[in-house]
This record gives sequence, C-alpha cells and structure tokens, in this order.
Amino acid sequence: MNKFVEKYGQILIPMITPYDENEEVNYEEYAKLVDYLITEDMGDSLIVTGTTGEACLLTFDERVKLFETAVKAAAGRKPVIAGTGCASTKETIELTNKAYELGIETCLVVCPFYNKPTQEGLYLHYKKLAENTKANIMLYNIPIFVGVNMEAETVRRLASIENIIGIKDEAGVNPTQVTDFFMATADIDPDFAIFNGDDVMLMPTIVQGAMGLVSGGSHIYGHEVREIFKAFAEGDNARAKELFDEMYEFCKSTGQNGRILPNSILRPAIEAVTGLNLGPARLPLAPPTEEEMEVTLGILKKQGRI
Repeated sequence: MNKFVEKYGQILIPMITPYDENEEVNYEEYAKLVDYLITEDMGDSLIVTGTTGEACLLTFDERVKLFETAVKAAAGRKPVIAGTGCASTKETIELTNKAYELGIETCLVVCPFYNKPTQEGLYLHYKKLAENTKANIMLYNIPIFVGVNMEAETVRRLASIENIIGIKDEAGVNPTQVTDFFMATADIDPDFAIFNGDDVMLMPTIVQGAMGLVSGGSHIYGHEVREIFKAFAEGDNARAKELFDEMYEFCKSTGQNGRILPNSILRPAIEAVTGLNLGPARLPLAPPTEEEMEVTLGILKKQGRI
C-alpha cells in the first residue's frame, strides 16, 4: 500500500469553517464538527483551512487557531492535515512551520494565488518551502482558483524532493492530468501520492488510479465514498456508479448559478443533515437563494438524508 494512504487513508475531508452571525470564526462549533466527522467515521483524515474551509478569507492568526482547535478536538483519533498555502512564499513557510509546531506533520499547500507564477516560479516556491520546513508537503493544484496549472514536468521535478510527498489535483479542469502525474513521477518516487480533489470527478479519476479523494461532499457522503472505493476495488462498477450518482447530483447542485466555490449552499445542506450550526459563508460569498436551497434540500430529501 502507498505510504501516504496507509497513514492518512483514502478520504480526506476539507472541513467547513463555521462562523457566527457576525462572520467571526466559531471555534466551539468547529470542535463539534471535528468530533462529528470522527465519531460518524465520515473520512480518514481532516484538512483544516483548505479551499472548502475558505482559507483565503481567513487571517493568519485565525488559521493557526483553527489548527490548534482541530488538533485538540481530534485528540489523535484521526490525522489532521493543515492547509497552509498563501499568496507569498514567505507567509507559506511561516504558516507551515506554525502547523508543524502544533504537531501537524503534513501540510496541503495550494499554488500561490493571484500571482500567476510561471512553472519555474512554482518550482522555486515549493522548493524553498521544502527546504525551510520539517513538515511533509502535499502539492495542491487548483487552476480554476489560482489562475495557473501545475504541469506534469514541474510535479516531476518537485517529486524528487524528499519531503514533497504527493499532490491533490482539482481534476475537473483536466481529468486526464492524474494520469500525466502518475507517468511523470513513477520513476522518481513510486510512493508519490496522487489524489483527486473534485467530488464529481471521483469515478473518472479512480479508473486512472487516483489513490484517494479530497472530498468536501464527505461531510455528508463519507460513507458512500468509502463504499465507492470498496465497490470499485471489488470490480462491482455498477454498485460504485449507483452510489456515485447520488453524490454527483448533490455536488452539482451546490454550484448552481455559476457558483465556483460551493460553500454558500454546502453549509446549510450540512447543517440540515448534521444539526450543527455552521453559519453563513463569509463575504464576498453571496448567501444562497431560496430557490437554490429548494433544489439542494430537495435532493437530500429525495435521497432520505433529511
């Protein structure tokens, strides 16, 4: 088994960040979310301040406090991974080292956003980070948000660095790129972990060999995702597709009206299923409309989840 999967599993949940009515982080509710996801066994590892956690809308200090809260609430029951990517290399190094100081061994580091660096810039960014931290680094490629795609040759160069151990690829942009990454890294590091980061691309990428899924939908569909991996491994593709279709329908509904980040709709959906109080997304993410929630909650009702 792949070393990363052996330690962190196949289902990594990028946790929603709860807010109160004033858009202040609700750390108490965050601890409850951690406990819920662990108690209900919705996934194998928890990611703090990833894209679904609205990392770009959080301050440095808020992110550090969320790391602390998650580590304390998890209490060793599930691994915690920190999302530590920032726009600058300097701040990324600082935040990654803060996470490591708190006992988080692996960090998920998104490509620097807003800057649109060249491939050489991406390589130098991650190389400098790796040289200045003891943490393990999982690359995070999500061109739809950061504006630049990490090419397979760049991933190949980075895979030769000892503490760069894998990549999460937002496969919806280029679903065949998972295969490109496998081919580029196979002779450099056969243990290099390659994960899909897009719920709706689970089936296409699982066929290509994606080792796991970073899944915001697993706040609700964690058991189904686990069964999809199991069914596929056993050759029961019909069962895998049946389970996937329900999750697909839900996940597509959270992107209504051109929403790229699904949080505004995902939050109340998770609340409806879990009973937790996650609050609204932070501005500039617009709140969901009644019509949007009618569609998404209707899907959950049809599926018998609420």
